[in-house]
Amino acid sequence: MAVDSPDVQTNDQRARRSRFAPLGIIFGVLGLLLFAYFVRRAGVGQILDGIQRLGAGFLLLLAISSTRYIVRALAWTRCVERPHRLPFRDAVAARLMGDALGNIIPFASVAVSEPSKAVFVKHRVPLLVGLSALAIENIFYALSVSLFIFAGTATLLLNFSLPKPLRYASIGALAATLIIIPVGYLLIRRQKKFLSGALQFFGNRGVAPNLVAKLTPRAQTLEERVYGFYQRNRQSFLSIFALDMCFHLAGIAEIYTALLFISPIAPTLQQAFILESVNRIINVAFKFIPLRAGVDEGGTGQVSRVLGFARGIGETLAIIRKGRDIFWSAIGLLLIWRKGFSLKSLSDE
Repeated sequence: MAVDSPDVQTNDQRARRSRFAPLGIIFGVLGLLLFAYFVRRAGVGQILDGIQRLGAGFLLLLAISSTRYIVRALAWTRCVERPHRLPFRDAVAARLMGDALGNIIPFASVAVSEPSKAVFVKHRVPLLVGLSALAIENIFYALSVSLFIFAGTATLLLNFSLPKPLRYASIGALAATLIIIPVGYLLIRRQKKFLSGALQFFGNRGVAPNLVAKLTPRAQTLEERVYGFYQRNRQSFLSIFALDMCFHLAGIAEIYTALLFISPIAPTLQQAFILESVNRIINVAFKFIPLRAGVDEGGTGQVSRVLGFARGIGETLAIIRKGRDIFWSAIGLLLIWRKGFSLKSLSDE
């Protein structure tokens, strides 16, 4: 079987990055324009007042948000099978570095962010071991997100009168989760080789045959490890799922705490729960926009008004959470720099 030379592989990788670059710029600019529009509509003065009311409370929000990295890192370590072991400290650092890439670079969540986390720990566990454990954890996380979005959207629809666009969007999100959960369960239960199968599908049709030939054996090995974990470690399922659910509980606590500082009306846990479920939808649907600029402010602002909060509270909340993302992204980028990684070295793996 023919294998690409390093020069050809490098050219292919550069070509793929160059195709995504214009889209990244377009979505980044669009996000900034939406951000400016929603901030101006909410009132710059009101948003600044809310941020000032938060003050040192931002440190408390950082402490709460740190638990989200902790629980998902713990879940990842539990997905690594013996005799391999992923130290917790390395898992946390890899999550920070990978999420930093996903936050600041369009499309990086799919193309670079998630796989890079396994690259960051390959000095501890083999690359395929790290990738398979990461894929397993992401399956559990995706299930927890689907259930969380379903519960939050149902709560919003059943307890509040919504404007038509928001009602239709909520019904769409509810329907999507009702489809995704059983389909995902069937794919895993029947051990469908959808990753290697998709590569073979494109390869048979002459789409990037050299790249397909290179990736197919890796995909098959990855699938075997993922489905093997399903067979050998069922006793770990509950603890992994519980850790991923703690990620969402920390998000609720973070929103509730922020609203205590910035809102003149005392928030409820139900309101925080709904706002966090909306935040999950935005994160899933608009991952390709750096820091979800604009869409987060617009979506959170609209839902917060439906929930009874004053004008500008939702937009302020979104900006505060964006500040939290920027803080942790800065930590992640600092770690990348200290460990000597670069975007080129990550994409070449």
